[in-house]
Order: sequence, then C-alpha cells, then structure tokens
Amino acid sequence: MTKEDTVKRIGIIGVGEIGRAIVLGLRHGGGISPEVFLSPRGARTAAELSARYEGVRVCADNQEVVDRSELVIVAVRRQDRHDALAGVRVAGDKVVVNVMAGVGNDDLRRTLATDAPLVRAIPLPAIRERRCVTVVHPAHPEVNSFFERLGGVLPVADEAAFNVFSALTGTLTAHYWYLATITSWAAGQGIAPDDADRYVRGLFQGVGRSLSDETRSLRQLAADHETPNGSNERIRTTWFDPANSEALKKALDDLLADLT
Repeated sequence: MTKEDTVKRIGIIGVGEIGRAIVLGLRHGGGISPEVFLSPRGARTAAELSARYEGVRVCADNQEVVDRSELVIVAVRRQDRHDALAGVRVAGDKVVVNVMAGVGNDDLRRTLATDAPLVRAIPLPAIRERRCVTVVHPAHPEVNSFFERLGGVLPVADEAAFNVFSALTGTLTAHYWYLATITSWAAGQGIAPDDADRYVRGLFQGVGRSLSDETRSLRQLAADHETPNGSNERIRTTWFDPANSEALKKALDDLLADLT
C-alpha cells in the first residue's frame, strides 16, 4: 500500500465549489481513488458527482457522512456551520479537515465536541486538476499525504501564519476583475468583445506559465517583462503607484483582522 492510499474513505460535508473540486481532483488522471461520501447539502452537485463517478455516494445526512469516513472534510459556509453540524457526533478515531475560512479549530472543536484531530486547510479550485498547493495547520501525516496527492501541501507553524495565507486567497477575484476591466476597456476602443477576451486570456495564460519558473522572484519576473520607459513600466508606475499599493495592503490588513 502506498502512502497516498492509506485513507480509503473520504467524507465531504458541504458540496459547493471546493467540495466539487476535491472530488474532481481525486478522480483526475485515473488510478486508485478512495471512496467518497457526500452530504446532501449541495444536492444538485452531489447528485451530479455521484452519477458521474463510481465510488462517489450521496449520504442521507451529515452523520452518515461522518460514520462512513476516515477523513471528514467540513466545507460549508462559515455562517452555515452551526446548522450543518448540529447534533453531528465525531468519534476520536476520525480526522477532520476544516476548510471554512475564518473558523478556527478551537471554534470547530466546541461545535463538534470531539477529541478527533482537527486540521485547517485552504484548498483552492485548481485542486481539481492537482495544480495548487494547499496550506494546512497543524501538520498531520494523513492530511499532508491527502493534499500532496492533490497538487502539494504547505504545512505552517501556527494559526496566525495560516490566517495570512487565508487572506491571500481573498485576492483571487480581484485578479479576474482586473482582466475583465482591461478587456472592457479594449471593447470600448472598438475591439470586438470576443477578440478582446481571447487576447487577454492568452496574454495572461502566458503570465501564469511563467510563474512556474521558481528560479526568479516575482519582482524579477516583473522586471524581466519591462523595458526602461516602456509600456509596462508606464502602466505599473502610473496606475499601480505607492498609494494603490498601500490601499491593497490596508485591505489585506482589514481582511486578516476579520479572519483572526
């Protein structure tokens, strides 16, 4: 038995975007995969995944998810956790993975009243293609192995560091909105919207690929794409100026305070 095969039964409570991405990641590329037990929350997605993949089943309720699983992933929205977990009993031999943003393990332990190991994690949608690193705290061998299989794992020393990484995930849609804004600008200049969309996607897919070159820092990558007094330097220095940089850091500070 390989290390990645030690957990045979996975339960997911809350089958939204992240729950779905985890199932897709487990089935990505074929090979041996654990059984997956899904809660009835997110019924449409759960039913679709169960119909699509052998070994993926929808349970009658969240207690059944826990009872059938070795490793239980709690992926409900922060505001829904008390309703979703009310009355759920978790035996001490289970491992619980908490992927709820802004919900610490102490909070979750009080809700579940369990002695089971609790691990926080930040899986991202790209986990469906095993293309992202998942931050976890505290390190746990079974959880580390699980996420290593799905693209990589980054254990961090404490919850303070974990919350910083959690805050970083809050910048994702700002990036998409930036791309949507420059695409809209091009359309406003008379470019066909489909052509603008296609070009911007291709432009930034190339940027994404360049990030795999870990021999260069992010600042070095930026510098390598600029020429003195060139177009890139002009936009960076006139739009992404010190005031905008500070505003971004302030927004992250405020988000971190909320998460903490």
